[in-house]
Parts: sequence; structure tokens; C-alpha cells
Amino acid sequence: MSLVDFELPSPINPVDLIEQIAASHDWAFDRSGDDEITISVAGSFCDYNLSLSWMGALEALHLACAFDFKVNERPKNEVMRLLALVNEQLWLGHFDLWQAEGVIMYRNALLLTEGIEAGTGQLEAMMAAAVEACERYYQAFQFVIWAGKTPEEALAAVLFETHGEA
Repeated sequence: MSLVDFELPSPINPVDLIEQIAASHDWAFDRSGDDEITISVAGSFCDYNLSLSWMGALEALHLACAFDFKVNERPKNEVMRLLALVNEQLWLGHFDLWQAEGVIMYRNALLLTEGIEAGTGQLEAMMAAAVEACERYYQAFQFVIWAGKTPEEALAAVLFETHGEA
């Protein structure tokens, strides 16, 4: 047997593991293909639809979570300024504005090169970080889009933390 005759076992598809995680949390999910899953997670402001896609050619798992409102032309520049301010605060992932659809979306990716397999804890942490970021900044985007606040005012409002008891 030569070195070129053996085949390395293919890594576990991370989407299979994500489906198991979703089922264990009783989250509604839809598996649209072997490499894609959409999960509905209840948040304080809306239900978040996490879309996860395994990109085998890149050996990367892509996560996207869109908000349930659209940005029209009027506040688009203000939203873009807010995106820049919010992204400065994030350690994981980032927010984008998809111009054609006018949709604000949180995105992140996990590289799993050279046959590395993702663990349950790693995937749960990735999804939790997405939901936490969306929950944290949802109202800031609302303040800019619907209330006409400046990006600075909106960000200050959502980053305000109280201490102690009244």
C-alpha cells in the first residue's frame, strides 16, 4: 500500500451537529440541505433566524442572522455609521447592511481547516454570541431607523448599564 492509496476519513459535517444542538434545545429548525440549516431562537425583541451553512471548499461554517426590519434610503447613511460604531465594540463577528435587500445582518464564520471538527460547546458558543450581539444592539438600530436618533445617541442608550438597586 502506497501513501496515496489510503483515504482520510471525512470530518463530521458541522451542520449535523448543529441539528442535534437545535433539537436538544427544542428550537424550531429547517434543514434545507446537507450543508444548510436555519434555526429559530426566541429573543427579547423578536425571534432570530440563525442560518448556518457549511462551505466545504472553504472549510468554513458561515453563520448569518438577519433582523426583522428593513432599512430604506432615508436612514441608510446613519445606519452605516452605527454599524461602524457597533462593530468597534464586537470581539466576535460583525454586522453588515446588505444593500440590495436593505437588511441588517450579524455574520460570523468558523474555519475548520485540515479536518478539524467543531465541538458542541464551540458551536453553541458561536450561536450564543450571535444572539447576544443581536439582542444587545437591536434597539440601537431601531432607534436610528424608527426614532431618528443619531448613531451616537442610539449606541449610548443601549450601552447604558445600571448598577445597584433602587
